[in-house]
Amino acid sequence: MTLAAIIVRVHCVLEQRGTDCSMEELVTLCPELTWNQVFLAIDYLSRSGQIRMMLASDKTYKTYRVQAYHSVAGATIPASPAP
Repeated sequence: MTLAAIIVRVHCVLEQRGTDCSMEELVTLCPELTWNQVFLAIDYLSRSGQIRMMLASDKTYKTYRVQAYHSVAGATIPASPAP
């Protein structure tokens, strides 16, 4: 699977979910992808402004939660994302 395909898969899962989820939940929602592949997609999507990441914490546990911004007509993910 190409990096572009991985990015599209992760973004689609987040859009379909509609609400935020933890990184761990996202990995379970994409069983065909490794944790590293999901992380690379999240990194790209976050840097390109297509998703938001939030640090959720309580007194003993911190985790990142991610959520897709609503799609904008005509917005696309490039075939070869820059590293």
